[in-house]
Amino acid sequence: MRILHVLSANFFAGSVAYAVALAEAHHREGHQVWLASDAAALPTVATQVQLPISQRKYGQRLRNIRALRQLVRQHNIDVVHAHSRAASWVSYFALKGLRVPLVSTVHGRQHVHTSTSLFDVYGQKVIAICENLAEHLREEVKMAPAKIVVVPNGVAFAPVSVSSPSLLEEGVGDELRLAFIGRFNGPKGARAAALLQHVFPPLLAEFPALRVTLIGGELDQLPEAGKAALTQLQSHYGARVEVIGFTDDVAGWLQKTDLIIGAGRVAMEGLGAGRAVLALGEALYVGPVTPANYAEAAASNFGDISAYWGGVGKFDPAPVLADARAFLAQPHRVAPELAARVRHDYDLARVAARVLGVYGSARMALAAPDFMPVLMYHKIPDAPIATKHQIFVTKENFAKHLAYFKSQDIIPITFRDYQDFASARRPLAEFPKRPIVLTFDDGYTDNYTNLLPLMQQYGYRGVLYLLGDFEVRHNQWDLAVDPAEPRAEIMSEAQKQAFVAAGWEIGAHTQTHPRLAALPPAEAATEIASSKAELERRLGIEVLSFAYPYGDLSPETKQLVQQAGFTYAVATDSGGLHLEDDRMQIFRINMFPHETGSSLFKKTSSWYRRYYRWKRKK
Repeated sequence: MRILHVLSANFFAGSVAYAVALAEAHHREGHQVWLASDAAALPTVATQVQLPISQRKYGQRLRNIRALRQLVRQHNIDVVHAHSRAASWVSYFALKGLRVPLVSTVHGRQHVHTSTSLFDVYGQKVIAICENLAEHLREEVKMAPAKIVVVPNGVAFAPVSVSSPSLLEEGVGDELRLAFIGRFNGPKGARAAALLQHVFPPLLAEFPALRVTLIGGELDQLPEAGKAALTQLQSHYGARVEVIGFTDDVAGWLQKTDLIIGAGRVAMEGLGAGRAVLALGEALYVGPVTPANYAEAAASNFGDISAYWGGVGKFDPAPVLADARAFLAQPHRVAPELAARVRHDYDLARVAARVLGVYGSARMALAAPDFMPVLMYHKIPDAPIATKHQIFVTKENFAKHLAYFKSQDIIPITFRDYQDFASARRPLAEFPKRPIVLTFDDGYTDNYTNLLPLMQQYGYRGVLYLLGDFEVRHNQWDLAVDPAEPRAEIMSEAQKQAFVAAGWEIGAHTQTHPRLAALPPAEAATEIASSKAELERRLGIEVLSFAYPYGDLSPETKQLVQQAGFTYAVATDSGGLHLEDDRMQIFRINMFPHETGSSLFKKTSSWYRRYYRWKRKK
């Protein structure tokens, strides 16, 4: 994929570090990456273009727009990723009329400007770096929830053991180090000044082995009260008060620190290194990060972001003093399971892969802005079946469906085809004007005898959802509920391989066809993950998509499906208005025995999903 990052980089803020880290991660994976920013040189191997993105005068903005538009055309860029409001603004107008998607990462709370109301300047998808920020965008900015994806900043954690020794553990004079790491301007500068006035003096007096270290940029912008307090502390305690300023070796300092006060990336790296963290950010004080409050701390980006404007209160340094005093009395590292969880959740490679998924989603939201019908079939028998489950379409009627699709220039694709467009393996210009996905659940024998020849006659391919347990050879789940139901045979392995040979996509449908939401989580996870692994092993394929039996799902079930490595998951009669609203709950349309020309017209129309929601209220 050809990726262009656009960012304001008049100083090396967290958003700049994030963009550079993503560029490096994607470059290592073989993608072509460009960075357009204020900076003449950033620490990246990506191709750099210097543009004064942060300058907001309209004359310069117009020049930035022209330059970006030329860059996108010249290099055939697949996606533009903006990392500030100024970057989103110029990128939005640079891409007008081009079939190139825009993704914006929002790093902090947003003021609602006129341009936000008049133009969708953030693009097709918006990455919020934490849950509180996503809530702010939904509730206060009034951004469409389907646009928002929560993906944290990624961290390239230092390749060291979380048990690396600190000063105390090394026996360096039995010393302890407390470090404040962050900027010294703006709200964080005010927090640092309060610590210098009210927290560090009593701690230095009470704990003779304590060193206090200040690490971060813009020290000259520290509030005057903070500067005065710092001068007094240095005069009184000398080398026990260390002023490091900006450093590119934050990871090294973390390894030499026992207690860290900071937020955002600092808290992530500190916890990942096994160091205790008091999460203090621009918005709030979270306190010591523990397994019990980790989710809450992560939701605020470790103190930097409140969900609502009213959530930002006046800073009281007293709790910080109490928590720091308690720690210094009994120093300790964070629980190993917490350090491991942080390293997993914020791992740069994992985050970079999720961002690539957002890029693909943005590409398809632009390429296929309307509802794309996904039809759900089961049995294709020779004649009608005496069953209360109307999940069959006879061979004769199914042939009429295919003839209808052909006459209307409706083009069947698979989710694998869709993913090829999303990941830029195929150009968006080739994406069908009227795409449709034909899916078939369970793998009945009549799919081999009737369905496959009909589809081949038209040159069509579909998605076949199979059970992972190849010993299941009939619809035993139906008979377990009602023994009077007709028995329907399941294909043999050789028959399933015929679909693979014909270019069909094979998806997973659990091991044994249970109601997943009714199972204990561990059992549901096994049903999901094992079906993928077994299908891939037996059929020699990669399984990309999943179908929930009975359409039965829950938020927890969806999470298990995603964790199992599926890219898409199809539901039944539930899901978003657009496939990219939620790839783990894609709306599918039930197809019944007696579909007519008018019902086929309705169910393949771009307005059908909205109509269904209006009529069925779901």
